[in-house]
Amino acid sequence: MTYDIPKHIQRFGDDINEQELRYHNRRVLVSKEFTFDSAHHLHLYDGKCKSLHGHTYKLQIILSGKTDKRGITIDFADIKRIANERIIDRLDHRYLNEVLPPMNTTAENMVVWMYEELYAALREEGLYPHVRIEELRLWETPTSFAAVTRALMEAEEHAE
Repeated sequence: MTYDIPKHIQRFGDDINEQELRYHNRRVLVSKEFTFDSAHHLHLYDGKCKSLHGHTYKLQIILSGKTDKRGITIDFADIKRIANERIIDRLDHRYLNEVLPPMNTTAENMVVWMYEELYAALREEGLYPHVRIEELRLWETPTSFAAVTRALMEAEEHAE
């Protein structure tokens, strides 16, 4: 296999103009993943998890939106900043039973709290409804996760 060295670097304004940056007008998914380490224990549970223990959690955030004039839905750096401010920095290396609102600290409860935090942040920053949460997945172990989707959350809002 051979590799070609570019003979010409594309220059904005000469080789491509602003109207060409946005290739389409379709909604797309963008995703970012995070890990954090936390300790917790469960109440009214008869298994091992009733004792204090820890996990390396993995959170996947899946957002959707149409691209702006640059062809960007939301900057990955903004997803990282929002997730860190609202979730990761508040939970990493913490005792979840102490730092989360009163709840049994199950993955199912936590992923809904995370959705609510991200949804509030998107609204506060004026990104919603242009950028919407489509799905959050919270892995408690490499093989076990809880998830919530926009459709599930909106269905529950309308059912009440």
